[in-house]
Amino acid sequence: MKIAIDATPLLVRSAGVKNYLYYWITHLRRQAGRDTIVTFPRLKGLGRLDHNHSLAGEARTWASLAALALSNYTPLRAVDWMTRGADVFHATVLVQRPPRRCCLTATIHDMTAWMLPELHPNANRRAERNFAALARAARGLIAVSQCTKDDAVRVLGLAPEKITVIHSGIADSFFHVTARDIATVRSRHKLKRPFVLFVGTIEPRKNLDVLIGAFGSLPPSIREEYELVVAGPMGWASPETRARLAGARYLGYVPETDLAPLTAAASLFVYPSLYEGFGFPVAQAMAAGVPVLTSNAGSLPEIAGDAAELVDPRSPGAVRDALTRLLLAPETLARMAARGRERAAQYRWSACAAASLDFFRNL
Repeated sequence: MKIAIDATPLLVRSAGVKNYLYYWITHLRRQAGRDTIVTFPRLKGLGRLDHNHSLAGEARTWASLAALALSNYTPLRAVDWMTRGADVFHATVLVQRPPRRCCLTATIHDMTAWMLPELHPNANRRAERNFAALARAARGLIAVSQCTKDDAVRVLGLAPEKITVIHSGIADSFFHVTARDIATVRSRHKLKRPFVLFVGTIEPRKNLDVLIGAFGSLPPSIREEYELVVAGPMGWASPETRARLAGARYLGYVPETDLAPLTAAASLFVYPSLYEGFGFPVAQAMAAGVPVLTSNAGSLPEIAGDAAELVDPRSPGAVRDALTRLLLAPETLARMAARGRERAAQYRWSACAAASLDFFRNL
């Protein structure tokens, strides 16, 4: 069996999907070998994960994106030629016309463009409509959470028996952060005070306005002790949200090498997202031993279980009250951190890869 995986998101700026593909392909290859797991475009090694830049050289990147454009918009089916010999083609949202001779599969990462279309640009909604057609044609699908599967069945009318739930994993670096790593990242980003952390792309769905407003309304004594730190690339945030970032310490995009120690350095991780298909930042914070305050929406209750404090993300008062209660209760934070580590242990890329290989064999 040879499995060809569409890896074109590794060539463009991307967050969650790029993270998923990078670690998923790496662990699939460890378990099944490079001859079994090939990519479109052909990438022998993935190098270092960088969400802002391509993981291939400039020439390979432009040639591969050109091949994708030829396949999507002309009669030339470059994807067919470049995946010849494969038994399975695992597509992403970027491929509009997958190979004709392969068993077609794909991963459903979330349904956010369908659930909250008003929070997404037209390009995102258009891409998700194309992916919906591909998902209906696929022989089998992976959903990264039960919530995502249920939403896909309900919204897109997909057959539930066609979808297998396989939770994503967490990079090993989040489970093994040293005190030296934490001290280094604190020094690099000039983080001298205890802090509350948010990590994610700055976009409407992440609900940063509510978090910044809630933090700003905390009692002065708490704001004197803690600062709010926001890390993540700028997405399609509104001018109002960009302006409100002045109420926090905004670090911008943080390299992958700094992300685990930055997360582990936080006193509390807060993620009031309106909808997530899996929620990598929440799972990563739990793995790093950081207590988590997150939303009671989307897949986040499923992923966090009883290891996090859940709150209505649309209620600034509820977010403020939870922040106040937790930041004044160090023993509660310690218990949450311990439960989070236990919960996060079930999200391992090795387990995800093994379940995925079973999924492909069963097809």
